[in-house]
Amino acid sequence: MNFFSRIFGFLSQDMAIDLGTANTLVYVRGRGIVLNEPSVVALETVNGRRQVKAVGNDAKMMMGKTPDNVQAIRPLRDGVIADIEVAEDMIKYFIDKVHGKSSWVPRGPEIVICVPSGSTPVEKRAIRDAANNAGASQVHLILEPMAAAIGAGMPVTEPIGSMVVDIGGGTTEVAVLSLRGLAYTTSVRVGGDKMDEAIVNYVRRNHNLLIGDATAERIKKQIGTALPPADGIGATVEIKGRDLVNGVPKEITINQGQVADALSEPVSQIIESVRLALENTAPELAADIVDQGIVLTGGGALLGGLDEALRQATGLPVTVAEDPLSCVALGTGRALEDPVYRGVLTGA
Repeated sequence: MNFFSRIFGFLSQDMAIDLGTANTLVYVRGRGIVLNEPSVVALETVNGRRQVKAVGNDAKMMMGKTPDNVQAIRPLRDGVIADIEVAEDMIKYFIDKVHGKSSWVPRGPEIVICVPSGSTPVEKRAIRDAANNAGASQVHLILEPMAAAIGAGMPVTEPIGSMVVDIGGGTTEVAVLSLRGLAYTTSVRVGGDKMDEAIVNYVRRNHNLLIGDATAERIKKQIGTALPPADGIGATVEIKGRDLVNGVPKEITINQGQVADALSEPVSQIIESVRLALENTAPELAADIVDQGIVLTGGGALLGGLDEALRQATGLPVTVAEDPLSCVALGTGRALEDPVYRGVLTGA
């Protein structure tokens, strides 16, 4: 029986999905992470009907550059589904891509999907329905901070308090974990998207230059920092956009000090959410966190100087997980594969 269940498990390609605002990662049982693509769908309107033109990498390349009849959209906003139909199309596309060309599978895949801890029952139902309609035989949900902590190798099954800060594209999840549960959790809708938005607004306000989200993301990745550089200037990068005064394309140089200034508000919101979590943590768990420290996961953890900014604000040791971008997907995958973690799943 065990042999057959393993064979059928392999054929059905049971999977764990990190359905992120910015990127979707798919983990397949026994194979690990097999897909990592942007959570973007390009829709083309033909004779008044919308149809999918491209998904993932191909769709992201079209963002901001499409003709009137093509629209590149992100079906998730702030970590939750904003457009259920498009989300279904996207999930179905990724499932089909993972399955390959095989037309015969004995059953639909069992799917584990992570959701932000602040998701409402309606939002959770929308995610479950999207996966069911995309062909899943069973859908389980796992809270994002729990998945991040498992993926980062934190002792979530032991009676030890530990804190994880998962900074994704749409949300920052701050959680204190112990004994397979969340002792405290808060979800703030601040993440990589809000950082990009802050850079766009800063450049428009201070340089009368309009730049796109892709340019803002490049600035964040190249010279983004949570702390102002020692000389107040730091590294520089050249950016192009549209001059709002003359209406013509223009190129300017922006420095690290300016980017730190632009990012100060979203960074301070993340720090404030960590402070709030620490204030609401039981004394015994707080004592453990002093020893264990805080672990940062998610793409936002890669922002330069963020760990140091949190260290200065809390006085606690802060470390960035080994592979912060993949922690949630790896943790969701381990919850799918390892019976030890099945107790953290919901929505069976």
